[in-house]
Amino acid sequence: MSAFILPSGRPKTVIVTGGAGGIGAQTIRTFHAHGCNVVIADLSFAKDAAESIITSLSDTDRALYHETDITDWQAMRGLFRATKEKGFFDFEEDDSGELEEPKEAYKIVDVNLKGAMNTLRLAMHAMQSNTPDADGARGSVILIASTSGYFGGTGVVSYISSKHGVVGLARASQRKAGELGVRVNVVAPFFTPTYITTGYSAQWKERGLPANTVEGVAETIVATSTDATRKGHSVMVAGSFVREIEAARTALTKEWLGENIANVMTEGGKFFDDMGGYTLPRPRG
Repeated sequence: MSAFILPSGRPKTVIVTGGAGGIGAQTIRTFHAHGCNVVIADLSFAKDAAESIITSLSDTDRALYHETDITDWQAMRGLFRATKEKGFFDFEEDDSGELEEPKEAYKIVDVNLKGAMNTLRLAMHAMQSNTPDADGARGSVILIASTSGYFGGTGVVSYISSKHGVVGLARASQRKAGELGVRVNVVAPFFTPTYITTGYSAQWKERGLPANTVEGVAETIVATSTDATRKGHSVMVAGSFVREIEAARTALTKEWLGENIANVMTEGGKFFDDMGGYTLPRPRG
């Protein structure tokens, strides 16, 4: 384990969401042992566990439990307010509206990721009853990601996060898709002039950067959906370049992670294959 050094002489304040159990609880204990103020943010059912952790600490004055649902914006603002009132840190309260709940950002995640999850689940359920084609497939689903599903340079947090989620969705669905005989693949377009790019399309063109056409992306979607060899692939479309990138990523895993970690990941994956999938825990509370 690496050494822990506080950058300055005064205590730091650490907020751990989900801090009443598991890794979160031990993180609370460890930061507290190193002189930090600690805040456990967790749901109401975790109150007893949180208070038990605080009681076990050497200095309970440096610890706080605050009931928090991290999916609720106002609850999260209450968490930071309570931390301030405890005296753990100081900040200016925002009354200008700048820190309003980012509902538009949530909509992007709902459409791009939740919408894709709903579509994929229902499509796979419907397709499992189909008569297999000559190649053995009962259906084909194309999930639309983006180069933003692999890169994050634009800083558009909600869009990039959601498209990374789509790539993860495609990867996570492969075992079940294979069982049902459904091919699930991704098409990841680069810059494509459409309504959502109107704010910078002209400047992009002036810069002379490559761009897709909607026709080219559509052709790639059709080709990928009907290609029997495409299973768990991701086809990136970047102007004149059309390239499969998931297989390349897999082939380079050892170079990327190092052989030792890559082998551990492989063995972990085999464990879950042998188990028939990930066994979910029982609901808490």
